[in-house]
Amino acid sequence: MDVQVQPVAQHHPQRRRLNDEVHARPSLYVRTPSRVTHLAILTGEPASLEREMVAELCRRHGAPPPGPGDRHMLARIGTRQLKWERHTEFTSITVAADGLAGDDDWSALDPELEAWADRLPGERLVAVHVRVEPGAGQAHWQERISILFPSGEAVGSSVYAGDALAWTDFRIRPDGFSRMLLRDVRLLTPDRTGRLVQRLVELETYRMMALLSLPLAQEVGGQLSAMEHRLSEIVSSTAKALTPDAEHGLLDELTLLAAEAEALASRTRYRFSATTAYAELISRRLEELREERIGGLQRIGSFLSRRFFPAVRTCEAVGRRQAELGKGLARASGMLRTRVDVRLAEQNAGVLRSMDRRTKAQLRIQQTVEGLSVFAISYYAVGLLKYVVDGLPALGIPVSKELFAAIAAPAVVAAVWLAVRRLKEALMAKG
Repeated sequence: MDVQVQPVAQHHPQRRRLNDEVHARPSLYVRTPSRVTHLAILTGEPASLEREMVAELCRRHGAPPPGPGDRHMLARIGTRQLKWERHTEFTSITVAADGLAGDDDWSALDPELEAWADRLPGERLVAVHVRVEPGAGQAHWQERISILFPSGEAVGSSVYAGDALAWTDFRIRPDGFSRMLLRDVRLLTPDRTGRLVQRLVELETYRMMALLSLPLAQEVGGQLSAMEHRLSEIVSSTAKALTPDAEHGLLDELTLLAAEAEALASRTRYRFSATTAYAELISRRLEELREERIGGLQRIGSFLSRRFFPAVRTCEAVGRRQAELGKGLARASGMLRTRVDVRLAEQNAGVLRSMDRRTKAQLRIQQTVEGLSVFAISYYAVGLLKYVVDGLPALGIPVSKELFAAIAAPAVVAAVWLAVRRLKEALMAKG
């Protein structure tokens, strides 16, 4: 009997990795009450150094360390949860600890974790404490906010359709941390609370990452103004340039300016693009919060709309100015090159006309020389024939020299002319 072998399905080599990507970023489970500390660190160091520090901490507490290629991890470090995630531009560390000991109890870092976090490579850009409290609605929150945010600049919202209340003042305290207060009104499940805390700290993280380009935009703005002024002067001078040297000088200036503008754009392009991307993420997180106004406080989204997004628009405006400068340089360069090309074409046409005149003159001279050459050769040929005729009487052959010359001269001229013509045709045929 023939045994039929069933074909084995071929799986894409990346199937499992792509499928597991949606499960790769586990959320913190945050119980009420609790404290959460979030850090965002800019690092230019290799990921391996940072990953090894995380792995060493995990091994010390008996938790599974991250693998060589892992970019995120959630581990239990003693009584705390630690979430590590390596992003494109920064690393985030989030620590959650259950319970609250008092109004001054904000940090989720114990002394060991605090010392460990201080040793992490890179520069700390974001450091925020989130305090999660139970609460029954919006009663008596004004007094509570005045105690926890004495700056008097707190903003807050009802989020998740009234499931929770959130406040912050976006101020950095003397300890280097900013603060957020989350009041769990309807006792959210730990996973929902964890996602809410994640969205709140991402607002702070993406806000700071987006604003990294603001000092650059302010610096570049002055340079752009100078470049725009130089371009305007070059365009104005183009109309007054009446000589090839003047046009070539302007073209050299324009080329130099274009090189400087492109160098500036290369320096800022990535940073400005990142700002736009981070701003879009903030807009998305605000939509997910589903904010509603509470009391007389400004909503978090309204605060960001008035204080943050104008800075983003400043960066975007500088980016647009750079793009417009590039277009202006391209137009001016095209216009000036067209003028130079037209003038060069006119010069070439003049040279060609001059060459044509010289060629025709040379042809006429050549034809004249050819005619003179025919007569000169014929003259000497007839002279040679006369020597022959002079010897014929000695041989007993009477010949009239005058008659011979009259007959031979036209024939010799014709023969020489024909020979010269054939030689010329042969030379022309060879190129």
